[in-house]
Amino acid sequence: MLLDTPICDFGWKAPDFTLADPDGRSYRMSEHLGGKGLLIAFICNHCPYVKAIADRLVEDVKVLQAEGINVLAVMSNDYVDVPADAPPNMKRFAEQHGFTFPYLVDEDQSVGRSYNAVCTPDFFGLNSDGELQYRGRLDDARMGEASDRTPELLNAMRQIAETGTGPETQTPSMGCSIKWSR
Repeated sequence: MLLDTPICDFGWKAPDFTLADPDGRSYRMSEHLGGKGLLIAFICNHCPYVKAIADRLVEDVKVLQAEGINVLAVMSNDYVDVPADAPPNMKRFAEQHGFTFPYLVDEDQSVGRSYNAVCTPDFFGLNSDGELQYRGRLDDARMGEASDRTPELLNAMRQIAETGTGPETQTPSMGCSIKWSR
């Protein structure tokens, strides 16, 4: 089911969490905030919208990381119901696309629920205080098209790093609904 993300709730304080990657290494959100903020991307392996943007996301993330902005990706889907999103497949997906950021398993879906994540991809741009400043899309390119795109997420995260606040105008992200457990 195709869903859009809600409008950004500027200043919403992001809850801290600790999640592990498919290899069992733990990552605590608050330890990755950094002085220039943090991007949290709710993604999964099987969603056609995520597949369509994965390489562009990695491209933009490399730029953000080079500029001192940290990134975490979270997979909140119920992978018992959707085996394509199981941790071994997450690891393959990350390797296939050259992820330079941790891809974390939200096994009990508590992080996805606490963030009110609704779809994949769902991007949360936080300032250095952990306050939400961006909840929009990666760019304005159509699924699979990368030419002549406006890198909305990249520009928003740069603005957050510089000023602590995100752009007033944001275009909601859209994607497949998160697959909640029954």
